[in-house]
Amino acid sequence: MPSLSPNLGCPFPPGMAGDKAVLVDLHDEAAPAEWSVAALEAEFDAVARGLLRRGLQQGDRVGILSLNRVAFLATFFGAMRAGLVAVPISFKLPRAALDHVMADAELRLVFHDRERAALVPQGVPGIGFDDDGPEGYAAFRDPGPFAAVRPSPREAAMMLYTSGSTGKPKGVVLAHESQRWPIDRALAAQGDLSGHTYIVAAPLFHMNATFNAKMAFAAGARLVLLPAFDARRYARAIERYRVTTLTSVPTMLALVAREGALLGALDLRSVARVQMGSAPLTQALIEKVRAVFPAAAITNSYGTTEAGPSPFGAHPGDVPRPPLSLGYPYAGSECELREGPSRDEGVLYLRSPMLMEGYHNLPGKTAEVMRDGWYRSGDIMRRDANGFYYFLGRADDMFVVGGENVWPGEVERLLETMPGVHQAAIVPVADEIKGTLPFAFLVARDGASIDETAVKTFSIAQGPAYAHPRFVEFIAAIPLAATNKPDRRLLIEMAEATVARRRGG
Repeated sequence: MPSLSPNLGCPFPPGMAGDKAVLVDLHDEAAPAEWSVAALEAEFDAVARGLLRRGLQQGDRVGILSLNRVAFLATFFGAMRAGLVAVPISFKLPRAALDHVMADAELRLVFHDRERAALVPQGVPGIGFDDDGPEGYAAFRDPGPFAAVRPSPREAAMMLYTSGSTGKPKGVVLAHESQRWPIDRALAAQGDLSGHTYIVAAPLFHMNATFNAKMAFAAGARLVLLPAFDARRYARAIERYRVTTLTSVPTMLALVAREGALLGALDLRSVARVQMGSAPLTQALIEKVRAVFPAAAITNSYGTTEAGPSPFGAHPGDVPRPPLSLGYPYAGSECELREGPSRDEGVLYLRSPMLMEGYHNLPGKTAEVMRDGWYRSGDIMRRDANGFYYFLGRADDMFVVGGENVWPGEVERLLETMPGVHQAAIVPVADEIKGTLPFAFLVARDGASIDETAVKTFSIAQGPAYAHPRFVEFIAAIPLAATNKPDRRLLIEMAEATVARRRGG
């Protein structure tokens, strides 16, 4: 395959047939829009020309506030093509956090859909995707050819903001090379993917979605783009477009697996690869996903906004990859475990071309996690005798019960093996004697009959007694944060309220 452009705004391989259909935009489900390579290239060029016509200069930042749609991608790639910095922004953040992001990013323009128009800060010009007037997207476009800027390898291409689960969101500055390097590596390892069809339903302000959109285009594959995740719509799109490759957050597929009646009426045998990442994965969920997509190879993945997509892959000695393993480090991606009881367990440190340039406007915070070229992930992992890595939990998520360390992910994995339990989430609640106690939120399988006593009995019998949940609450669904991961902050608030109510507080 010909070498890709060093500019991330040029996602397609040189010489790719212009008439090949590479995108299905399902923003309007009643009227799906199919786009060819040539049509998308023209759209990216039109946005790049429009940005420079408005006087923006290399390095300026351009915000995007919208559900997924082709105009989002055109702005994302067009901005980088013009040498600008694309800043997709989570509109699901609390208003105070969103206002902080808008101010911190120092945006020159904000592109938005109709529903997000009111979120654009005063003093910053807004370009409405749904506005047909003189200040809207249609008028902003400047059709015509455009010669993409040739950036230096470590020049900023995009900026993604952390979710802000602790403190204010931080702007992660990512260079062109930091994203191009893993794409080149993945294409070399996986071979010809041009006949595949990807699907993206995670929000494009999240690394999982933006990287997989870039990956699909770089491979010359087809991308099916949903405006947002909906389990039923997602499953129907997989069948309709014969999707072969799923890349998602585990919680998304857990929700799909619950749609038993719908799944029984769909033919999902086209799915050949399922990659789940960005959140902990359990063996119980793997089995549920395998039942839905029996022909698919299922892999566990790992990545961070600051250090890019997964540094792990296949074992160089062809040793089979264990189901829950994240894989073996790729050549050129250095991994070390530090701050733990041995070299085989501890906090993951990473060094590779994928690392961020730093946090925007936060040199002190950057220095806390970037040390001598290494990035401290804050994720606790272990390494087995064959060199495969396994995720244990976030250092920040671990809590202490009576002097014993409890990792929520370990308890969740245990509970999801219990008959009748579909999904589990564990959070801490304060306790005067033990310091903190585990609180379990459970989603029961349809028709299951289980209660709090049964859950406690099972967890004590199958795991360490100190880690068993002292409180159990059954809910219809685990609430999700903006990135489609469990919203642990909200769950903690719910747990505290429940405990206060039970204790009569």
